[in-house]
Amino acid sequence: MRSLVPICMPLLSVLAACGGSGSPDSSSLPAPDGAVAPAPAIPADSEIAALVYDSSYAVPTGFFVDERATTDRSYTVHHVLDVSGSYELCSDDYAVALDWEAADNASRSVQGYYVGSHENARYFEFIRELAYEDDVGNIDDLTSPGYARVFKCSNTNRDGVDRSLLSGYAGTLNAHPLDTESVRVFAEYLWQFTFFPHGRRKVIASSSHEHGDELRQTLQLAFAIGQGDGACDRIEVAEWHFVADRQSGAVHKSFDVVRSFEARLERGMPVICN
Repeated sequence: MRSLVPICMPLLSVLAACGGSGSPDSSSLPAPDGAVAPAPAIPADSEIAALVYDSSYAVPTGFFVDERATTDRSYTVHHVLDVSGSYELCSDDYAVALDWEAADNASRSVQGYYVGSHENARYFEFIRELAYEDDVGNIDDLTSPGYARVFKCSNTNRDGVDRSLLSGYAGTLNAHPLDTESVRVFAEYLWQFTFFPHGRRKVIASSSHEHGDELRQTLQLAFAIGQGDGACDRIEVAEWHFVADRQSGAVHKSFDVVRSFEARLERGMPVICN
């Protein structure tokens, strides 16, 4: 018979001991010549389950935070895609990017009126007020801001990427000099735009490694996958690797499930199913 082992919710500071991006532990140091960089240590099942079921936790301390995260109204952020919807467009020409965004807006089911633009080293961003019907969603206002982005090719070129795949070619980083920080921000930025079908999905740790011309960022992830009423959830721990070539800037990604176990919430507390 399966038994349930109750566990306590840890403080969020537990991530500092689990290889989070803000931790200076040895897992984030470069590998010695000829060695393979170690993956971040996987926390105990109880620690992973506590984070997965903690509604206040999403990513470790120091993880990339989008500049629109402090917006005090409901809002949307998306990238303008190619006609097939496979990859995000890029241009270093503001006028071209603006034309693409205007065409993108015209093709969307909810259109908005243009109110301004913004840019940084990574992208052009075009801001529109999107109009919604009174009974759509939980939006207090009849409009909300929509932020549409076009990457700058001089920074990020995603031409030819298949966004539906978790492994394979991930694009080319053209910012120079290319370093582990550039790859870290790229991987953590993409996390917020990647679709995963599971409602509970958390980043346990994010770690950087450098070996010769290879720059690697590993996102250690955890997902809770429902298995039906009355059944324990399956918790999957995965490592999502982004490996960039320092010379060419080309980035390839690979996604591997490295561990799984079962858990559930019992009276609001996470428990391990044995």
